[in-house]
Amino acid sequence: MAASLLRLHFHDCFVNGCDASVLLDDTATFIGEKTAGPNLNSLRGFDVVDGIKSELELACPQTVSCADILAIAARDSVVLSGGPTWEVEVGRKDGLTASRSAANASIPAPTSDVATLVQKFQNLGLSPKDMAALSGAHTIGKARCSSFSSRLGGGGGSSGNVDREFLQSLQQLCSDSNGTLAHLDLATPATFDNQYYINLLSGEGLLPSDQVLVNGAGEVVSLVQAYAMDLLLFFEDFKASMVRMGRLAPPAGSGGEVRMSCRAIN
Repeated sequence: MAASLLRLHFHDCFVNGCDASVLLDDTATFIGEKTAGPNLNSLRGFDVVDGIKSELELACPQTVSCADILAIAARDSVVLSGGPTWEVEVGRKDGLTASRSAANASIPAPTSDVATLVQKFQNLGLSPKDMAALSGAHTIGKARCSSFSSRLGGGGGSSGNVDREFLQSLQQLCSDSNGTLAHLDLATPATFDNQYYINLLSGEGLLPSDQVLVNGAGEVVSLVQAYAMDLLLFFEDFKASMVRMGRLAPPAGSGGEVRMSCRAIN
């Protein structure tokens, strides 16, 4: 579940800050984020979070927010997959509402080009360097064929930098169903390392939004090259960017609480 729990934290923080809004079920007054395009039928781990929350409520009622659970579980998922550790800042409050439309607008699509990726991060106060480092989370996890179908025609999104054999293996894998899962990092799929960046340099990024990071010149492609050569540099930058992303706060005055159940406001 490591990649799924890491992704939950990311998809939470990108929508009105790290407030566990992503965990809320729909109510009479709002449509939650679980059915937004980037989340529907692909976000998972809600039951794991429920289990963590129920144990915490037994031991220490209404003390640890669901938003903090997501931040800590994301860090632990990275550590247990062989990645770096860092001190997670805590004290977040759980939001009182959720927004499907904000999720659709804020979370980068797998078909994004570099300019779009940079813009979506900058909208939240995160830098191109944060974007390049946090994209390295795709060193673990899987994606459905539907999310990289534009790669299958032979285009690298908008890049000629494609590995033929790699493409043929994807075409074969996806010939049966659009819902088939492929590893984001074919070489070391369950290990948190810098192999993702090495893959990009050889044209073996899975999602179009991964492979485009090596398009053109500039800061982003330089970082990809640096991370591919230096595992510890990637780990240091990833840690710092995770802390920065974890600081994304809900809009001022939106209120908050420590939920008793992560799926519903108190």
